[in-house]
Amino acid sequence: MSKENALLVSLDIGTYKTAVIVAEATPDGIEVIGIGTALSQGGLRKGLIINVETTVHAIRKAVEEAQLGASCEIHNVCAAVTGGHAGGITSQGMVAVKGEEVSPADVASVIEVARTVALPTECEILHVLPQEFLVDGQERGRRPVGTSGVRLEGSVHLVTVANGALDGIRRCCERAGLHVNHIQFAPLAAAEAVLTPEEQEMGVLLVDIGAGTTGLALFSRGAVVHTAVLPVGGYNMTNDLAIGMRIPIAEAEKMKQRHGCALGDLITPGEMVEMPKVGGRDPSPVPRRRLSDIIEPRAEEILTLAREQCEAVEMLGRLGAGVVLTGGGAITEGMVELAERVFKLPVRRGVPRFLGSLVDAVNGPMYATAVGLVLHESQQPHLNGVVHHREGPRWGRMRERVVEWFREFF
Repeated sequence: MSKENALLVSLDIGTYKTAVIVAEATPDGIEVIGIGTALSQGGLRKGLIINVETTVHAIRKAVEEAQLGASCEIHNVCAAVTGGHAGGITSQGMVAVKGEEVSPADVASVIEVARTVALPTECEILHVLPQEFLVDGQERGRRPVGTSGVRLEGSVHLVTVANGALDGIRRCCERAGLHVNHIQFAPLAAAEAVLTPEEQEMGVLLVDIGAGTTGLALFSRGAVVHTAVLPVGGYNMTNDLAIGMRIPIAEAEKMKQRHGCALGDLITPGEMVEMPKVGGRDPSPVPRRRLSDIIEPRAEEILTLAREQCEAVEMLGRLGAGVVLTGGGAITEGMVELAERVFKLPVRRGVPRFLGSLVDAVNGPMYATAVGLVLHESQQPHLNGVVHHREGPRWGRMRERVVEWFREFF
């Protein structure tokens, strides 16, 4: 397989949208050469696939657009998973060192012991993430190989996912004509795209605000120390707005994206926005502050639940790099400022890094997971997301489709 035919393809099946990114690794970094998006149209609820046909249709539509932009045929993808069925636990293991020094085999053995935990029959381990090792009771960080000692201890973070969720992703992809090379926990993929190594070393909380759920990934000293999924997200804000303003969900989503604000104090007094025409009602102006009064309590709830997760593992005071918000929900105006009030820490909005061409098209929080999947795949020993080129790229048409998509839904 020639190098130019070995491309990277990610698939992010979200509650609100499904996104496909085609990229290639170059000496200068990752270059995105194709993007496809489609509304999920109710195929998922809180990260779980509830309508296979709708989900398959969204996947096919996103894949077709990505193929058109990159002038390729997509057969293999790396995918993301999230939802209330996913979670994380920390486990410890201990083994006797077989030689005079800790060897890679000893490290593998202690990780295997640590991952041997009792799980519900419907769950499986998706990721085993080493945290730190001790040799004869002395801390040796994450690289104990070569250290002299007789006893090796290790702690790992295990990300677990419901079997049904993984099977659902694979089944939908198969029906869409795709093979799934591997599945990654969405918050970890997003972290790959938006966090720096320095932030992970200092201590940072990633808050990935999706439509149906909010994923959390907490890092300290370069390792994952806690993961969780909250059963609330941007859709809850949209639903609250639909009920409070007595408008359809679709119109509420547009109003949230165009005029929503998660912190009312940022709104200019007297600022007005136009209500959409619904049924026989004519469009009418309403105070923008009224929208904020509905959105802010739900946004604060999401951020407060995230803060409580940090407090539960006693990490709130160890977040030297503060908090990073990403995901579609992070786009809402005022989210960063509200998070600073809730956490009393520095907060920034996370956007994908390390990208070459088309960076303008995917340089937003809503593409963090899809870009993170590509970045993770690019670091593997071999490139799994293989596609086959047919002809030269159609840059103009693909860019026009991305602009059209943003105008339609934002």
